[in-house]
Amino acid sequence: MRIGIIGGGPAGIIAAGFAGYKKKKVILIEKNSKLGKKLFITGKGRCNITNASPIEDFFENIITNKSFLYSAFYSFTNEDIVKLLGSYGLKTKIERGNRIFPVSDKSSDVIKVLERFLSDNNVSVLLNTVVIDVEYYNNRFIVTYNSGVKDTFDKLILATGGKSYPTTGSTGDGYHFAKKLGHNIKPLKPSLVPIEVYEDWVRQLQGLSLKNVKLTGWVDNKKIHEEFGEMLFTHYGISGPIVLSMSNVINKYDDKKIKLYIDLKPALSREKLDKRILRDFEIYKNKQIKNGLNDLLPQKLIEPIINISSIDIDKPIHQITKNERHRILDKIKKLPLTFKGLKPIEQAIVTSGGIDTTEINPSTMESKLVPGLFFAGEIIDVDGLTGGYNLQIAYSTGYIAGTNV
Repeated sequence: MRIGIIGGGPAGIIAAGFAGYKKKKVILIEKNSKLGKKLFITGKGRCNITNASPIEDFFENIITNKSFLYSAFYSFTNEDIVKLLGSYGLKTKIERGNRIFPVSDKSSDVIKVLERFLSDNNVSVLLNTVVIDVEYYNNRFIVTYNSGVKDTFDKLILATGGKSYPTTGSTGDGYHFAKKLGHNIKPLKPSLVPIEVYEDWVRQLQGLSLKNVKLTGWVDNKKIHEEFGEMLFTHYGISGPIVLSMSNVINKYDDKKIKLYIDLKPALSREKLDKRILRDFEIYKNKQIKNGLNDLLPQKLIEPIINISSIDIDKPIHQITKNERHRILDKIKKLPLTFKGLKPIEQAIVTSGGIDTTEINPSTMESKLVPGLFFAGEIIDVDGLTGGYNLQIAYSTGYIAGTNV
């Protein structure tokens, strides 16, 4: 029996290795000159392998179709991938947010281990091989390469990734193949991506990083999500960890009016913050308001906060009214941003959308429509937050596909 796997990312590699372990004839087809090109850039080149949280906690960090992943996550856990890599000598460490990285901080070390895993299980790897067509005929799959060569397989796993980071090879080919074979593709949207906003004053803050702030998203006066942590202002809007996570949720509402608010001092209640402002105002009572918030806020933020509060930037602090002080307090606790849009899918870490999960058996990853066709990884309509969860989706679905093919 010949098994073809299209896509040499983490999902394809794990699927190929475990299919080979079952003594099947496995051919892994990759369009790039090397395997794991997208894996190479994850975690800023350090490879956030997975997350060390209990596997039951993973579901809280999956945004799309979490129930579909139940069987996959429990069949091949975060502990299983760490154990597999460790069996080849890769040492790992746990960092903030339970993120697991290689001790060497080199994603290339992870890829080298996975290549050895493939070799040990007799997987044939075809690099620089682009698949341009997939057909299903007489219960077999006919795969056409860009060289014109046709290859035939008894079973086929599509692990071609999404449409994000196309320079790594994720150009959406798998969606075309799946659609041709009769599958429905849920709309593709950017996920884990920076956010554009309308406010002009944001440009003045370009490069300013904020820690320990809270970002909330609202749709039709209803809070849909909140994130606590670090963010960054850019020339077009906002980015950083909590913004990327927020994008994963609001991409479901992009046809509605979305409002975002930043709580610059989430550790302080309104009452405590007001007392803190009063204390600073007493210290700097003879200065202008623009010079009276230096102890409370980053320098770059002071002028925008005062302007948005509709207060004269040069007004002496001792002339600031209680109403004006409360307006400043309001903006510190709820700095408003108007959602303009998400950056393009090509700039997203993950693609949201993909193969309709109702058409896939979650226990095997086999198509319910085409016998012998399997899916693994980002091509499926599942995605999660940052922190190693999306890579775990790749390993777990790859394992299920590889062991059941």
